Amino acid sequence: MSRQLRLTKFSALSPADPFFDSLKAGYDEFPDWFARKADQDVYAVIDDVTGELSGMVYLKEEHGPVPEVDPPLPDRKWLKVGTLKIVGRGTRLGERVIKKIFDTAIATGADAIYVTVFELHDQLIALFERFGFVRQGTKTTDNGTELVLVRSFTNLTGDRLKDYPFIHLSGRRAWLLAIYPEYHTELLPDSILRNEPAEMVQDVSHTNSIHKVYIGKLALKRMSPGDVVIFYRTTDIQGRAYFRSVVSSICVVEEVKGKKDFASVDAFLAYALPRSVFSEEVLRGYWASWKRLYVLKITYNAAFGRRTTRGQLLDAGVMSEQPRWDLRELSREQLDRIVEMGEVNARLIVD
Repeated sequence: MSRQLRLTKFSALSPADPFFDSLKAGYDEFPDWFARKADQDVYAVIDDVTGELSGMVYLKEEHGPVPEVDPPLPDRKWLKVGTLKIVGRGTRLGERVIKKIFDTAIATGADAIYVTVFELHDQLIALFERFGFVRQGTKTTDNGTELVLVRSFTNLTGDRLKDYPFIHLSGRRAWLLAIYPEYHTELLPDSILRNEPAEMVQDVSHTNSIHKVYIGKLALKRMSPGDVVIFYRTTDIQGRAYFRSVVSSICVVEEVKGKKDFASVDAFLAYALPRSVFSEEVLRGYWASWKRLYVLKITYNAAFGRRTTRGQLLDAGVMSEQPRWDLRELSREQLDRIVEMGEVNARLIVD
């Protein structure tokens, strides 16, 4: 089964779908509200094969105070998470939806995000709080009282996860890190290239998760928590790197481990398997055959708006042919130029 998160219209969804039964039960006005939204955009999780609907998030821009919350939310440019429901299947789809919410807030220039949620949805609340949402008040209607969770984009905490997707650069190093094309889009789904089929993005844990694990023989322990990683997708056609190798994504290091940091292969598998593109069989093979084995855990902060090629970086004088482009430290000037050429939203970078 391949579930895809896609932008569609309310009119493309059927309010009679059993997916909406719980929303109708929780919100008396839901059928009328749904009908009024017919021409508006909504993100839906739809199975490519069966057409089954298993997730939905409706996002709405708002300007000004929010008086229906107690205490009222201040006058700001808000992104409201209007309706959110996800049918969990152990694939971390909730994290993929959270990332879509953040991406939309950044793109629309929002100062903050707010969402209302009934307290019984404790797992959803925990997910929001893990990424910096705080309990700001309550909202009471005929349907009951909901918690109001707020995530500010102007008051950052300095905590990498609670400030996600913002990237703190002060005192940090930056790196270019190569990834083969057969693993690139599976690990970094929002960085899919225009010539790649959408079916490459699957509903699996390592694709949906904001937290990623990269495994290799490179000396990844040169990196430290908080360092910035620019992913470099190598060419898929030998001899065509100048045109087909691209920088595509910006990530932040959470931690780095070596083989010696794991007590056993089982400990290694427990850590790496849920967020790695590799199967258990492949990981066991690496453990058995690689003397040098390093595991890099990162957050996937943003896909580049423009995939800049190796040739463009060379021609612009940003990069040189040497040293090798597998694992290479970047200067602050190089990082700034790569981010600029990649059309990464400048708001994401915090000095």
